[in-house]
Amino acid sequence: MADEQKDRPRHDRGDRGPHHREGRGPDRGDRGPGDRGGDRGGPRDQGRGGRPDGAPEIDLEKLLSDPIYLDNQAHGVVSRMRDMDSGTKSQLRRFYNAVRRACRAADGERQHEFVMLRARLAYTIARHSLRSLDSLERLLLQVVRKNELRGYERFRDLFEAIVAYNE
Repeated sequence: MADEQKDRPRHDRGDRGPHHREGRGPDRGDRGPGDRGGDRGGPRDQGRGGRPDGAPEIDLEKLLSDPIYLDNQAHGVVSRMRDMDSGTKSQLRRFYNAVRRACRAADGERQHEFVMLRARLAYTIARHSLRSLDSLERLLLQVVRKNELRGYERFRDLFEAIVAYNE
């Protein structure tokens, strides 16, 4: 049996070999909002909204207070996804379901659940080259730091709108 396993191709995600991180840039680590890490090929004020990737920052306070802003941001993310990425519908739906579960977590566990979601989102962005979702990762960091139910719910609402507009 040991010989059978040795001869089988390696398909599990934990054993990808040295090429796994190739082309994905520096380790993501714990960054503050707006810190991209690594050299992105020019000044940080390139593109719309001062982002080198062209993605404007999503303002958490505006997101909490203005439903039109939330809708506009969802449209913007979907627009960038269509321009930059492909094949993201099922990944988005899976992540949205995880966001919904995290929102339902008990008060003492909610922040931890969202911290883990941020790590999962960072992995998904790197693994599938979904650069259009970088602004969501930065927003999620703000939401986790603020640690208020309303922020978590608005993040969920934004993600729901993104999934809907992406269909």
